[in-house]
Amino acid sequence: MVTDRYGNPLHECTSETAAHLDRGVEALLHFSPEVEQAVDDALLSGPTSPVAQSFAVYLGMLGTEPGEAVTARQRFDRYAAGVDVSALPVRERLHLAAAEAWLAGDLRRAGRLLEELSLVCPTDALALSVGHQLDFFTGDAVRLRDRIGGALSAWDADDPHRGLVLGMYAFGLEESGHYRQAEEAGLAAVEQNPRDVWAIHAVVHTYEMQGRVSEGIGYLDARREDWARGNYLNVHNWWHYALYALEAGDTRSALSVYDAALHNDASAGVAMELLDAAALLWRIRLAGADAGARWEALADAWASRADPPFYAFNDVHAVMSYVGAGRFGEATRLIADRRRWLAQEGSDTLTNRRMTADIGLPACEALVAHAQGKHSTVVDLLWPLRRRLHEFGGSHAQRDALQKTLLDSALGSGRHELARALISERIGLRPDSSYNWSARARLADGLGDAAVAAVARDQARGAAAAAAQILRPLSDAGPPSDV
Repeated sequence: MVTDRYGNPLHECTSETAAHLDRGVEALLHFSPEVEQAVDDALLSGPTSPVAQSFAVYLGMLGTEPGEAVTARQRFDRYAAGVDVSALPVRERLHLAAAEAWLAGDLRRAGRLLEELSLVCPTDALALSVGHQLDFFTGDAVRLRDRIGGALSAWDADDPHRGLVLGMYAFGLEESGHYRQAEEAGLAAVEQNPRDVWAIHAVVHTYEMQGRVSEGIGYLDARREDWARGNYLNVHNWWHYALYALEAGDTRSALSVYDAALHNDASAGVAMELLDAAALLWRIRLAGADAGARWEALADAWASRADPPFYAFNDVHAVMSYVGAGRFGEATRLIADRRRWLAQEGSDTLTNRRMTADIGLPACEALVAHAQGKHSTVVDLLWPLRRRLHEFGGSHAQRDALQKTLLDSALGSGRHELARALISERIGLRPDSSYNWSARARLADGLGDAAVAAVARDQARGAAAAAAQILRPLSDAGPPSDV
């Protein structure tokens, strides 16, 4: 019986195909582009392998690219037409069922099936990694944590991939609010595997969520050789670097990172990178800074995709780009298209239908209203959703763009009590955030309390200066040269 590197049996699989699958899982865990060739090789050498076919589906879906999803669907349908799934071993059955559910648009069912698989086979790293990403796409922080936590004890301490699983656990801990444990797990994972970019990313998130900006900058700088190039996560980790630059009050560095890493003429135009670009420019806009022609170029990139309804999280960032560029017609057309889609008959199990109806459309409408200065409308749309935004995916850090939009409009509409509560929440969690203290100063100005405003501005300047001190070499050098 052929097995994978973890000792799990592989049905309808040769030793050659197993080696390609092992190489593919290794690349997937490291977010390495090599995963694509490894999966292609596995399919070529073992076209009847259920795990290889499932892996190809997962790879076609992970990028949230509608075109890749269509290709994955067509290939999988050709394979599945000749397979008696009921005759397969349980691991293969569950992989195929999860792949089918994801292709059908039921992300939550796909995640549950992979969780069931992990109970049977807790050292199936493919199931853990893909399930972890599904939890991220659906914003399920508890399952993001517990899926990995429930499997971790089955991994031998001397297995070199246990550290990579620990890195996933660190991110789940962070999204669940266990920041100290998340930091410890993430640092331990990186100690075992310095090029574990997901674990590096998890540590960066813990610093972001606690407002530990200087530590975040220092950590990214110290590990730059490990994360800054050659992996699918490098753009996103540069995005985190730019967020720290904004907290330091250094818009120039944030825009330098944008130009060098997030979006430029050489960018591939993939959704995951475009949404990071939009999220950064939107925050720069909220900070009152000018991004210039970048908005227009980014809106062009989104428009060229002409995406059908696929993932509401992406739609929101497309609308950010359109309204940032002042292209309200395109924003309203996207919203109208999604409304027409929702009005059509469709399966209630389609995850994106619920995401779009409950979160995506109100968020898109709020962005349009904000750009038009209709701050009361923004508050009316986002205030009821502020504790439900996780339901359409992403991380706390990513969704904070909408939380900041709500706060900005609470201040802009004179809803002082609401703004006070939002600012109090933020300062309680991140007392060293320059953004939070700047918002406190705006509120005090609105209330005519000059003394409180002065104190808050001092706090904001102090927090920004502490971060800027460590960020300064990047500002002096201009755009990062190693992107």
